[in-house]
Amino acid sequence: MTPPGPVGDRFRRFRERLAAEGGDRPQVSDERPSTASGTAATGGTAATSGGDHPNDRGAAASSRRGDLTTRRSTEAGGRRGRRRGGGEELRVPEAEFTSYYGRPILKGPVWKWDIAAYLFTGGLAAGSSLLAAGGQLTGRPALRRAGRVTALAAVSASAVFLVKDLGRPARFHHMLRVAKPTSPMSMGTWILTAYGPAAGVAAIAEAAGVLPRHGLLGLAGRALPPIGHAAGLLAAGTAPALATYTGVLLADTAVPSWHEAYPELPVIFAGSALASGAGVGLLAAPPAQAGPARRMAVAGAALELYGAHRVETRLGLLSEPYRLGRPGRLLRAGRLLTAGGVAGALLGRRSRVVGALSGTALLAASVLTRFGIFYGGVASARDPRYTVVPQRERVEARRTGMDLPSDRAVPPAV
Repeated sequence: MTPPGPVGDRFRRFRERLAAEGGDRPQVSDERPSTASGTAATGGTAATSGGDHPNDRGAAASSRRGDLTTRRSTEAGGRRGRRRGGGEELRVPEAEFTSYYGRPILKGPVWKWDIAAYLFTGGLAAGSSLLAAGGQLTGRPALRRAGRVTALAAVSASAVFLVKDLGRPARFHHMLRVAKPTSPMSMGTWILTAYGPAAGVAAIAEAAGVLPRHGLLGLAGRALPPIGHAAGLLAAGTAPALATYTGVLLADTAVPSWHEAYPELPVIFAGSALASGAGVGLLAAPPAQAGPARRMAVAGAALELYGAHRVETRLGLLSEPYRLGRPGRLLRAGRLLTAGGVAGALLGRRSRVVGALSGTALLAASVLTRFGIFYGGVASARDPRYTVVPQRERVEARRTGMDLPSDRAVPPAV
C-alpha cells in the first residue's frame, strides 16, 4: 500500500488539530465581531498551527471566511428575527405581493372602454326586444315601435364595438366556422348572428305604415307586418341569451373578481338589460301604454340590485374591487339611479315628464353598472393580492380537509 503523501499528512494533522482545539474555540455571539477581535482570533490560530506553513495559512484564511459568513448570517438574522434569551425566533415578516419587475401575476384584460360599452349595448338591445314583444302582444304600438327601433340601433352599435375590438370584420366571420358549446365566445357569436337579422327585420317592418297602398310597395307593406311579428318574437326569444352570455364570458376568464362572481354576473346583466329596456319604454311611450315598461323596471331593478349586493358582500377579499375606487363609485351611483328610476316609474304613472326622467335614470344606471363591473375586474387583475390570497385559502382548505361554505364554493380552475 502506498504511504500517504505530504498532502494526506497535512490534512490528517489539520483534522487532529481541529479536534483538539474544538473546546477552546470562541463562541459566536449576536454582536457583530470587531476587526481587532477577528484579527486576534486569526493570529491565535496561526500561532497554534506552528508557523507560516502553507497549510496553516489556508486554515487561517478559512477561519477568516468563517467569521465573515458568521457576521453576514448574524446581520441577516437581525432582519429576519433574532433569538432572544434562547427563545424562539421572531416571525418572518409577511411577504409582499409583488412579482418580477413589478408586473402583475396575471396578464390583465386587454379590453378597453369599447368592450364595456359593448356590454351595455348588448343588454339594451335584448331589453328593447323584450319590451317590443310585450307591446306587440298587448296591443301597445308605441312600445312595440320604440323597442324594435332601439333594438336595431343597439345591436348595430354592438357590432361596431365588437369589430373594433377584434380589429378586422373578417375575424367575426371566422368565428362562425365552428360552434363550440363550451366556449361563451363562440356561443355569443352565434347568438348575435341569430338575433341581429331578426331584430333588423322587425324594425324594418315598422316602415310598413309609410309605404303606398298600391303596387309592388303596397304588396310589401301588407307583407311586412306579419313578417315583423314573427321576427320580433324570434328576437325576443334570443334576447335572454344575448343579455346574459356576456356575464358568462367575463366569468369564464381568469380575472379573479369576475371568475369568482360567476353565479351573479348573469343575474346582474339580465336585470340591467330589463331595466334599460324599461327605460326606453318610459322615455318613448305615453303613460297610458307604459304599463309593461313599469313592470319590467321593477323586475330588472330587483335582479340588478340583488346581484350587485351579492358581488359586493359574498366574495370576501375579491369583493373589494367592486367597493373601492372608480368601480365602487360607479356601482354606488348605479344603485341610486336604479332606485330613483323605479320610484319615479311607480309614483309618476300619470306624468310624461316624470316617466321620461325615470327612463333616463334607468338607462344611466345600466351604463354605470356595466362599466363598474368591467373596471372592477380589471382592478382585481392588476393587484397580485387578489390572486395569491384566495389561492392560499383554497389550498389551506383542501389541506385541512375543511369544506368551504356553500355560498363560497370554489369554481373550477381556469
